[in-house]
Amino acid sequence: MTWHMPAETAPQDRVWMAFPREGATLGEGSAAREAGYAAWAAVANAIAARQPVTMIVDPTEVVRARRMLDGAIEIVERRIDDFWLRDSGPTFVHDVQGGLAAVDWIFNGWGGADWTSAAHDRDLARFIAGIAGVPLVPSLLVNEGGGIHVDGAGTLLATETVQLGVERNPHADAGRVAEEFARTLGAEKTIWLPRGLTRDYDAFGTRGHVDIVACLPQPGVILLHQQRDASHPDHAVMQAIRAQLEGETDAQGRRFEIIDIPAPAALTDAHGFVDYSYINHLVINGAVIACTFGEDAADAQARDILGQAYPGRAVVGVDARELFARGGGIHCITQQQPSPR
Repeated sequence: MTWHMPAETAPQDRVWMAFPREGATLGEGSAAREAGYAAWAAVANAIAARQPVTMIVDPTEVVRARRMLDGAIEIVERRIDDFWLRDSGPTFVHDVQGGLAAVDWIFNGWGGADWTSAAHDRDLARFIAGIAGVPLVPSLLVNEGGGIHVDGAGTLLATETVQLGVERNPHADAGRVAEEFARTLGAEKTIWLPRGLTRDYDAFGTRGHVDIVACLPQPGVILLHQQRDASHPDHAVMQAIRAQLEGETDAQGRRFEIIDIPAPAALTDAHGFVDYSYINHLVINGAVIACTFGEDAADAQARDILGQAYPGRAVVGVDARELFARGGGIHCITQQQPSPR
């Protein structure tokens, strides 16, 4: 059986999310927790205005979720540990006939982070596949959905510090991981970036997820995070990654058109250098749900770039600062379920 992950621009049946529950990443104190709940709800409600959303909700949060979420959002009650659904949930793929299936990666809490046990999230992909009524594609690779990005035409982006890191797959090498991406996702070529953004290696980071660094809006095109300020450590990180990508080709042998999306002006928050990135957006039917950061000029420029990269789609901004303060963005908390072909 050959599986194929479609581009994120492919038609979708719904988006899956998980509602926050109390814990390390939600924050301490009522103000921090309420800000986290509101951030997740804002993203969900923006999507639900345009297509179906199913929300996994821990039993401790069902009352709150029903109060804060659009009534059109389907709520499924289930015990969870964390709520970054792109990572703990499945990756949806097509079979050769165009039917849908769900890849069940091994999830170990982003390399065994000490702030989550992942005990209740390890079989979340199987649970979601059951609700969706699709077969499961088992994998022995420790991986998360935010650690990969595909163009739907054979090219996949990944980072060496995620799938090849000792915290996830200590006995794997690049060739074996690429073979598993070929088997489960139909990836003909894996492009390995050396690392992710600096903040992503802090306590609540993923150790280098690609979905805040680069994405593939269409075959042959890369949207790339750009940090223009030389005082930010990601300035040098992204210069090196851009230089690498300038020399790469996709699965069809084409050189990439690279489109930079400049980061907002904010460099730091209370915890150090930020990794605010417009790359971490979600493509849905007819729209792009885009991160904003409270900076009118930078947010508008990013919306314009995204609008050109995804012609025919409205670009809808949602403030993502509270998401990034907890370790991710809009793409990280969502997972699209493509339609059968």
